Amino acid sequence: MVSREHKRSAATLHEKLQLLRSITNSHLNKTSIIVDASKYIEDLKEKVQRLNQDMENNAQITSSSDHDDFNALPVQVSVKTLDKGFMINVLSEKSCPGLLVAVLEAFEDMGLNVLEARVSCADSFHLQAVGGENVEGESSMDAEAVKQAVMMSIKNWSETTEND
Repeated sequence: MVSREHKRSAATLHEKLQLLRSITNSHLNKTSIIVDASKYIEDLKEKVQRLNQDMENNAQITSSSDHDDFNALPVQVSVKTLDKGFMINVLSEKSCPGLLVAVLEAFEDMGLNVLEARVSCADSFHLQAVGGENVEGESSMDAEAVKQAVMMSIKNWSETTEND
């Protein structure tokens, strides 16, 4: 006689195998489902490693200029190319009043529409924005051009705040 707990365990195991089967698109026996799931996990681990390497290799440049005040305000800019647009990150450990406006004006000058953005301006400055090119422009710009334009807007912003 099979205990209720054993039946429940078997049912739970069967549900978990069905879930693995659906995730891995495997339609064979239990062993092949588990092997496919293991391969799937390894693929995911490799993707995570590649993404981590991409993040490390992503050109995060600390802005610099001839002005001491700007050098005292390290601002990191990174731009990643997406399918239709760019992921732009601007980060400073200090609060930067007016910097958001300067960066958004640079987007406008480049013909980038802000499709999505997250901004924090409290104790530090962090902007994460997804910008897409205007369809009318039909000009294809690269991530380096976007980064340079954002860096130039930061430099101009720092010079105007220095003069205030």
